[in-house]
Amino acid sequence: MNKSPTIGWDIGGAHLKAALLDAEGNLLQVLQVPCALWRGLNELEAAIDEVLSQFSISTATHAITMTGELVDLFANRQTGVCEISRIMHANLVGTKQFYTGSHDLDFAGFVAIDEVNAHWQHIASANWLASAAFVAKQVEHALLIDIGSTTSDFVLITQHTPVCLGLTDAARMQTEELVYTGVIRTPLMALTQKIQFENMVTSVAAEYFATTADAYRLTDDLVVEDDMTDTADGKEKTIQASAQRLARMIGHDADDKSLDTWIALAQSFKQQQVSRLQEVAAQHILRVKNNSKLSIIGAGAGSFLVREIAENMKLPYIDVADFIAHSQSFCDSELKHWATVCLPAYAVAYLAFHNN
Repeated sequence: MNKSPTIGWDIGGAHLKAALLDAEGNLLQVLQVPCALWRGLNELEAAIDEVLSQFSISTATHAITMTGELVDLFANRQTGVCEISRIMHANLVGTKQFYTGSHDLDFAGFVAIDEVNAHWQHIASANWLASAAFVAKQVEHALLIDIGSTTSDFVLITQHTPVCLGLTDAARMQTEELVYTGVIRTPLMALTQKIQFENMVTSVAAEYFATTADAYRLTDDLVVEDDMTDTADGKEKTIQASAQRLARMIGHDADDKSLDTWIALAQSFKQQQVSRLQEVAAQHILRVKNNSKLSIIGAGAGSFLVREIAENMKLPYIDVADFIAHSQSFCDSELKHWATVCLPAYAVAYLAFHNN
């Protein structure tokens, strides 16, 4: 039986991510485009048009997951789920399936548009569950860590099964399976109240002067293509502008010190974030009685932090893209990077492909 292409969609509050599979289930393209959803649903429509123009296909099976229902455009999450689903349904041609997950975390459940309102609680912020279901098919024992622009997901996998303490955002925040820290949009003031600067410890301004993207531009960890979000002051993303924003966090101007000094400060902020995330990783690893077989799986724009955490903990590291089937006609390194960054989009497409 011939299948149509499959597109997996992951609608976030700041980005729209999409993965295109061919009729055999191989990954052809992955895209991430800016989508400032809090500004209005027209932002989502424009982002959809951008993706479809680059994928250049007329019809497909569309598998859809989201976290964008959380933005303050919507009065509540139910409204957000229903409005996002309505826009996706109206702007896509072909079969449209909305991801709900499933109680056994096996191949996922999907519903049609007329069932979205009845299942909105299972659709809301379920993209991590798609990633977990996909990875669990590939590896027996692992801790999946997906560090994105804004949040970090931790999913423990044992015997090819995700072992989750919580399923909703609220429950996962309590169990630290969802941690609100990322490598692009997180305000630096959210990482720590005090920071090492030269030979002293200084307080950090409780002001939205700079974000983690500023720090990771200076440490040269952030891939330029991932850096899609506006800066805190709306100005350039250059090294000098990033240093100026970073300096403001401790009451300085960038001209007060050499660039090497601000790079060192950026490294200090990085270590604050690594320490926080590594503490959470260790907490989840302790849930496994015999963790000697455990690997750490890295995903997201912040997978470079996951690799560092694995090295610190002396555990094997695997990039999630190593599990993804892709077409050899495309640049492996570029496709591998985007598959890592946009894991939920690929995962939900994979689940839909194998569920049909």
